[in-house]
Amino acid sequence: MKLLLTSAGFTNKSIANAFLRLSGKSFNKLNLVFIPTAADVEDGDKDWLITDYSNCKKLGFASIDIVDISAVPQDIWLPRIKKADVLLFGGGNTYYLMSWLKKSGLEKMLTELLRTRIYVGISAGSMVATKNLRMSTSQKLYSEKVFPLKDDSGLGFVNFHVRPHFNSKFFPKLITKHIQESAKEITEPVYAIDDNTAIVFNGNKIEVVSEGKWKKFN
Repeated sequence: MKLLLTSAGFTNKSIANAFLRLSGKSFNKLNLVFIPTAADVEDGDKDWLITDYSNCKKLGFASIDIVDISAVPQDIWLPRIKKADVLLFGGGNTYYLMSWLKKSGLEKMLTELLRTRIYVGISAGSMVATKNLRMSTSQKLYSEKVFPLKDDSGLGFVNFHVRPHFNSKFFPKLITKHIQESAKEITEPVYAIDDNTAIVFNGNKIEVVSEGKWKKFN
């Protein structure tokens, strides 16, 4: 399985080049589907979401489709996802995204789909790739509204946790002191990554690519 887990998407050349190494193809040979579902419940200015789209557009993908799995039925979104080489799950509310991954049925399909596709996560899209969302722990850092979930389980693709927006002025609790405290409640590694950093997961190999700052806990 191949994953590129980011805080803010394709923000620099190092992340873009890491993706190219992961895919083994040029951007103009790849079709991307952007799944913005996590942003549906976020209030205020969506400049950050527009920037995420724009950064993808600048890279020159063969095509970019936008598919909200909460807005249309499975018989509409599934064929479009199957046409893509890259599945990008955007940022927003982690719990809302996970609730729709479960509710839509996509959660159960992803392991098979990702045999031949690459998973890209932005913020919430990166956090759901882990085994456990650790609601109580991440609540302390992000203050997200928790949408109904039966349990804390994530997609379980990686055996570590991701804390995006490290040192961001928009997330004042995302500093070393608070992340270190919250990491004590977790046995697995915790990667705090800023908006210029990505984690590349290829099989069982983990590589951190950064033009910014990041820190590993545990």
